[in-house]
Amino acid sequence: QVQLVESGGGLVQAGGSLRLSCAASGRTFSSYAMGWFRQAPGKERAFVAAINWSGGTTYYANSVKGRFTISRDNAKNTVYLEMNSLKPEDTAVYYCAARSSSYYYTSQLNYDNWGQGTQVTVSS
Repeated sequence: QVQLVESGGGLVQAGGSLRLSCAASGRTFSSYAMGWFRQAPGKERAFVAAINWSGGTTYYANSVKGRFTISRDNAKNTVYLEMNSLKPEDTAVYYCAARSSSYYYTSQLNYDNWGQGTQVTVSS
């Protein structure tokens, strides 16, 4: 098991940027696949981005491709989500997730460790 704590959310104007961080506990962070998901009001939680254990492979939802970047620093036990050109439809609670695996996953069903979430609000 790994404990996850997200930070970096907030209120930003459309077109702005935010960087989310997800700090993980434990000494085996580098063996975990990591993902970011988001849940907008009244909607199901949806996949945003994923990264494999080394950071060499990433995958994005079409809605954020070209605007968001997922990365990780295994020395700091942290995964990041850099969000640029934000839109009002990006407003959601953002969650990071982890699974002990060398691969990456886009389905929330594949993740068994979740953070508490951080709110991102984009005003028009």
